[in-house]
Amino acid sequence: MSSLFALLQVRQISTTAACLGKKNFRKFLVPNKRGTRHEKAMRGKPGGLPIDHRGVRPTGIYDEAGNFIAVPEMVPEIIVPDLKGCEFQPYVSYRTPDVTQSEFTSQDLFNAVYAKKIVEDFKANKLNEAGEPLEPSPEEKLTPDEAIVMARKTGSDFL
Repeated sequence: MSSLFALLQVRQISTTAACLGKKNFRKFLVPNKRGTRHEKAMRGKPGGLPIDHRGVRPTGIYDEAGNFIAVPEMVPEIIVPDLKGCEFQPYVSYRTPDVTQSEFTSQDLFNAVYAKKIVEDFKANKLNEAGEPLEPSPEEKLTPDEAIVMARKTGSDFL
């Protein structure tokens, strides 16, 4: 019975070219790993094989003799702030509850920017008969045209 299965022929289709033996190693890019000891010794030397850096910036230069000279200015510096005494953690826990917030309306904006000053002016009796402040802030002195120009400056989110 086992000899019956050994005689069955199955057609196979290969989409890769057979080169360098049974395996096609050309499609597996493994830079700087393959080659003989002599080829690896020639890497990086003038006239030799190039070194594949794969996005890594060099930290020095090669002179005419092929010697590597390290340049301290080319070494990247990682600047990490001191977080001692900081109440925030460097990560957010997955157990943090979801925050749901209602839409920020124009009424909310008015309450956040102007309402406090209006209440303080009313309590200090710094409003005239028309309800306008006697000592207006710089934002309250703007004309409508000046306010539009300020809103359209670079960095504002006015459309």
